[in-house]
Parts: sequence; C-alpha cells; structure tokens
Amino acid sequence: MSTTPTPPEGRSAVRTLLRLWPYVRPVRARFLTAAATAVLASCIGLVIPLVLKWLVDGPVADGDPAGVWLGALYLLLLGVAEALLFGLRRWLVARPLSHVEASMRADLYRHLQRLPVAFHDRWASGQLLSRGTTDLMLLRMFLAFPLTFLLVNGVTILVGVGIMLVQDVTLGLVVLGPAVPVVITCALFEKKYSAAARRAQDQVGDLTTVVEESVLGIRVVKGFGRHRSQARAFADLSRTLRGTELRKARLLAAIWTVIVTLPELAVGAALVVGAVRVADGELSAGTLVAFLSTALALRWPVESIGFLLAMSQEAATATERYFEVLDAEPEDAGGTTPPPRPAADGDGLRFHGVRFRYPDAPPDSPPLLDHVDLHIRTGESVALVGATGSGKTTLTALVPRLHEVTGGRITLDGIDVTALPREELRALVAVAFEEPTLFSAEVGENVLMGAGPDAGEDELARALAVAQAGFVDALPEGARTRVGEQGLSLSGGQRQRLALARAVVGAPRFLVLDDPLSALDVHTEAAVEAALRRVLADTTALIVAHRPSTVLLADRVALLSGGRVTAVGTHQELLRTNAEYAHLMSGRTQDEPVKEDAR
Repeated sequence: MSTTPTPPEGRSAVRTLLRLWPYVRPVRARFLTAAATAVLASCIGLVIPLVLKWLVDGPVADGDPAGVWLGALYLLLLGVAEALLFGLRRWLVARPLSHVEASMRADLYRHLQRLPVAFHDRWASGQLLSRGTTDLMLLRMFLAFPLTFLLVNGVTILVGVGIMLVQDVTLGLVVLGPAVPVVITCALFEKKYSAAARRAQDQVGDLTTVVEESVLGIRVVKGFGRHRSQARAFADLSRTLRGTELRKARLLAAIWTVIVTLPELAVGAALVVGAVRVADGELSAGTLVAFLSTALALRWPVESIGFLLAMSQEAATATERYFEVLDAEPEDAGGTTPPPRPAADGDGLRFHGVRFRYPDAPPDSPPLLDHVDLHIRTGESVALVGATGSGKTTLTALVPRLHEVTGGRITLDGIDVTALPREELRALVAVAFEEPTLFSAEVGENVLMGAGPDAGEDELARALAVAQAGFVDALPEGARTRVGEQGLSLSGGQRQRLALARAVVGAPRFLVLDDPLSALDVHTEAAVEAALRRVLADTTALIVAHRPSTVLLADRVALLSGGRVTAVGTHQELLRTNAEYAHLMSGRTQDEPVKEDAR
C-alpha cells in the first residue's frame, strides 16, 4: 500500500507544471530559442506543399524539365533546412536539461536532509527514491520533447489549417469536421490518464521500497528462508503495476484510435470531394496536391496529441509528487540570532515539564511523555532506566531536537534548545543510538562525522581508543578501510563501538547515549566502560541503560515510568527504595522482597 499523500482532486496539469518555472527560468533563453527553432522548422515543412502546388500547376503542367529540376532543388533545400533546424533544437536543450535535472535533484536531497525525523518515519524510503530518480527522469523527458512540441504542434496545426482554408474553404471545412469529437476525446482522456499515471508512479515507489528493504534485510530473508514470500510480495506489486500500465496503454490506444481514424476519414473525404471538383474544373490539380500534402503534413502533429497529452500528464504527476516532498515543512533553523555558547559553569541539562506525543498518534491517546522533570547538573552523568516502551529513546531524541516537544521545554545551561540554532545545538550535543548506522565510506570518515571540520588523525585515534575499537588496526587499510552499506561487513559490537567513537570524537559538552554497550561482550564492555568514565568526567551525559553495568557508569539514575520520571537517586538508593527499579535491574517480580545481596 502506498504511503504517499492522497493527490488533490481536480488538479490542473498546467498549474502543476508551472511550478517548474523557477528551475526553467535560468535557462529560459535557450529553451525559447529551441522552441522558436522548432516552430520555424515546422513552418518550413508547411512550405513544401506550396512548392508542390507551384511545381504541379507550373513546370509539370507546362512540360518544363528545367522548372521541375528547380522545384526538386527547392524541396531538397527545404528538407535539409528542416532537418538542420530540428537538430539545432536538440542541441540547444541538451545542456539546459541536464542543469534543470541536476538542480531539482540537489534541491530534493538538501530538503530531505532538513526534514524532521517524523517525516522520514512516515514516508517509505522507496517513495522518496522514486521521486529523485523516476519522476525526475520523466520531467527531463517532458522538458526535452513534449513541452516544446505541444507549442510547436499547436502552431503547426493552426498555420496548416490556415493554409488549407486559404487554398480551399470547402475542403478545409471537410478536414475540420472531426475537430469537435477529437477535442472531447482529449478532455476525457486527460482526466482518466491523470489518475492512472498517479497510481502507476505511486506503485513504482512501493515496488522500489520492497526491493530496497529486501536488499537491506537480505540476512533476515535468507536466515528465515523467506525468499519465496518476498518474491511473492514483489510479484503481487509487479502485477498490480502491470495492470495499471495496461490501463494506461488501453487509454492511449483508445485516444489514438479516435485521433488517427477520424482525421484519416476526413482526409479521405477531402480527397474524394477534391477529385470530383478537379474533374469538374472547379479546382486545380496543384491546389488539390498542395491541400492534401498540407493535410498529410499535419498527420503527425494531430496524431501526436495523445502521446504528448500522456507524457504531459505523467510529467504533471511527477511534478506533483516532487513538490509533495518539497512542500513538507523543514526543521526551522531555531533561534533568530545565535546565542552565546553556554559557559562551562552553566546549569547543565534540564527537562521542564516535558510532554510529547507522536504526530500520528490518535488524538485521544495519552501522551508518551507527560510532565517529565529532570535536572542533570553540569559535569554529571545520569542513567535513564525504564521498561521497554516507556519512552527512553524518545526522551533522548528530544534533546538534539530530532523530535519536537509538544509541551514544556528543555534547556542547556539555562538556554531553551528551541532558541539555539540547530547547527549550534547539534555542535553542543552528541548522540549515539542503540542501532548504530554507518555509511558506505571509510571507517575514519564515519567516525569523524561527529567532529568539526578541523578534526584529524589525533582526534580519530583518541575516539577509537575510548571506544576500544582496536579492531580497526586489523582491517585491510586500517581507518581508511571502506565499510559496506549500513556497515554490515562489521559485527554488531564493532558497529556499536564506531558509533560510540563518533559520539565522543568531538569532545561534546553534552552527550546522549542510547544503550551504547548493548552489543558488547562482558570483557569489551568493561574495557569500554573504563575508558568512557574518563570522557564522562568532562561532559554532561544522559545514558539510556538496561543493565546494571551500564547504570554504574552514571552518577545518578532516573526511573522513567508512566511517561514521567518517578524516582531519581543513586543505583544503590533506588535498589533499596523502589520496587520497580529493583525489578528492572534484577528481573524479580515487584512483590518479591529485596534481598541484601542484590544491593
């Protein structure tokens, strides 16, 4: 099922396509020149029937061989000029099109980086990928051909009809007879094809999502023998997409049947009427030849209407899908003027009555976090403990504003995080997530993402030492070894240690760690904890913890329960006084008495 928004009903394709103007405007001169060149080439093509009229009524009728050769030369020159002008049009649009596509793709990527985490939680990555690839390809094709030829063919048809009417009004009216049914057919086609095109492009996004998830989750697919079910899911989506594409093909076949058959019948009728009038002496043979040649020259402009309308509707749908992402509200920069960097003797990290509800949560559901109050003093580390689903990870995500609080506020050394520019905030706060994400880059590049632009080998070596990531030296090229996608060429513990190194490499003032040692064996965990204690002595830290060994890293412990911090104290204090905490740390039931050796 598609995860994209429902497109607005009755949207105008023209109004949608006009949104491309800011991208086309910088290269409008070349586009307009290319369009003018194509119009000129098309008009030259309409001159050829007039030369034929002169040739038939003049040199051919008079038996003048020299005149026939001269007419043939004129026709040759006109044909060559038409071909050269169309070639020039193609050359004129090639470079601007690459610029437009590159600009749109760059804007989309930049905007995706600025969109909040909540947006990415809602949208399937395959839908976003299809907008940055398939949809932009459709737009490039539209700008290269249909956009120009909608204008060119429109002008060609108008000029051609004018020429035919000037040559003979009666025959012109005969040829124009199918105009009304063709226009009605085009209007019906546009509406139906627009809906089918939207469905097809959304289904391409869904298909892309399945492929991406299957590739990223290939270990799970193979490990559980689910390749057949994944193949069936892919086949089902493929069949759905095939059905939609066939629907588009049927619509296109229907309009082509109308716009090819009716004009052909009209031309046939004009031929019969014209031949009768030539036989009666009411019309010259040259005029009939020129008229029919002009009508035949208009075959492609008329027949291409269905094809051009189809591509225009697909381009309008692609534009609509592209701007669905660009219209999404990005994260505000935060702070109208950069505040002073918090002093080292500040107030630390405070949660003041913080409330949070996910944007897509039912409106009548209770908030996940409700009036959370917690103070972590400067230089202090606090472990955050709670049952699964209590909101620990969500609370940590509120500090660097990966999610926005829906009530209350969070302060760093007395400054509201919403008053800090995001760049400033995220320079102050470093994070390490429970599920470490690595990029297809060198090990060193992955780690130094957490540092400033001036960080180098010394900072990298120090961070790897804190994370006990000595395994890096054993890699084929050390810290310059490229890790595979998602870092899956490394073990879970290795990825987690690199993520921890990334968090500490910039010596942050505030450190937020989400169960950073969960994938480590006990010996490695002990070594990392020993090194991490030295880092925590110089920073203010909030650490999500599930194991006593991690809890013991912190100065104090905060228990998160029922959306609130219900208890704060040292590990030993909470073991003695809080049954829920003792239950979480030891696995006992809350009614079971606390044993002395559990303390």
